Amino acid sequence: MSALRRLVATTVLLGALLPSSPSHAADVTVSAAASLRDAFTEIAREFERANPQHRVLLNIGASGQLLQQIARGAPVDVFAAADQDTMDRATAQGLVMRETRVNFARNDLVLAVPASTKSLPAKLADLGGAGFERITIGTPESVPAGRYAKRALDAANLWTTLKPKLVNTQNVRQAMDYVARGEADAGFVYLTDAALMPDRIRVAFTVPLDVEVLYPIAVVKGGGMADLGKAFVKFVASDKAQAILARFQFRKP
Repeated sequence: MSALRRLVATTVLLGALLPSSPSHAADVTVSAAASLRDAFTEIAREFERANPQHRVLLNIGASGQLLQQIARGAPVDVFAAADQDTMDRATAQGLVMRETRVNFARNDLVLAVPASTKSLPAKLADLGGAGFERITIGTPESVPAGRYAKRALDAANLWTTLKPKLVNTQNVRQAMDYVARGEADAGFVYLTDAALMPDRIRVAFTVPLDVEVLYPIAVVKGGGMADLGKAFVKFVASDKAQAILARFQFRKP
């Protein structure tokens, strides 16, 4: 049994043991990219406030790992990814309702360095210097931020040169944490991540990309709560949810 399925099963069991309450009439399970953790925590709270009979269960992780969970039958009602490629794969595999898919946020990939860094790199080529020996990057195969970073390094003909310096991480937040703790000299993260730690992280520059960092969301097929999932997707596009996303530095798509 997957960790997510055990979590949901435990929640159901606890609900059965407690007195019935109309405020928890139904749950909607939302799998969301790691970079959405803080914003979606608030969005989930506002959704519950507007719909007190329902509860949102958040499952946060790397987009690629979340897709694998869904493909293996994890009980998920809504999927919010950090890139188009992952959602394209979910759509191609018939895992989400195509007609519910919508882009709800935009982000930027940046190069972050520890706040104590005295000389900021100005471009990707500067990472070849002696001052940058450990550079964090989300594993490109499963982490969209890592895939964007590899795309940028490939375009600059730097992937092979810098690969020995790259430290793969399980998700973009882990890449940020290494930089914040000074355990890495630089890291590829989203602007929204760097904005969470202004006292520990500095943004050196925005990484040049030939594609936009757009976040799609869709209802998962067979999750069991399709109507509630559609209501959550609609809420994410609402002015209230968009205002929350804007506070965390996400831009409208």
